[in-house]
Amino acid sequence: MTSMHLQVAPLQNPERYPLLAQALTDLAERFLGGAPETVTVVIDDLPAARWYVAGRPVDRPAALLHVRLPAGQVGDGPQAEFMAQALRVLQRQLGHGEPLAMGSSVTLTEVPLRHRVSCEVAAPLMHGMT
Repeated sequence: MTSMHLQVAPLQNPERYPLLAQALTDLAERFLGGAPETVTVVIDDLPAARWYVAGRPVDRPAALLHVRLPAGQVGDGPQAEFMAQALRVLQRQLGHGEPLAMGSSVTLTEVPLRHRVSCEVAAPLMHGMT
């Protein structure tokens, strides 16, 4: 399962979130090998007054995308392409084609399967517990 946590500033119109989530899901499917039903996207928006770079509030849209995927799911080349494409999507959708604020980034972390449990896996295990 691939999970993405996107933090954006300034506050966005919530009607835009489904398009943004779909674009990120499509990229995960294309470059990270994740089936759409295994991709989770969580979007948090923050007022610009709560986002700082070099001690100053951002003066244009900013985004941090943290991606976690199972270790070994895909090689370094597709990961790098995913990150570059994701940054382009964020710039296009949040910055309307203009550069995002300094410090905006996409990070990708591979998580060993033994370090992750999902509700689909945990539910049968917990069913027998009282």
